Amino acid sequence: MSSWNPKRARPRARQGNVEKDPEDWVTGAAPMTAAQAAYLKRLCEAAGEAFSANLTKATAAKRIDALRKHPGHAPERRAS
Repeated sequence: MSSWNPKRARPRARQGNVEKDPEDWVTGAAPMTAAQAAYLKRLCEAAGEAFSANLTKATAAKRIDALRKHPGHAPERRAS
């Protein structure tokens, strides 16, 4: 009789916020986090676009995604 082995188990699809539409986030209407603000500010500076500090989490996530899609505009993420 074999036991369950996590290394052989089929990986589940991720269900985190990364895959959800930001509009579906429970906390999407809350102010953006400090991490979102810092990253968005760097992306805006690199793209030569205006930064707004008064965004919601959902709006900030969408803006980050949009700015990251432009080649050459997104600075490399720093290792934490």
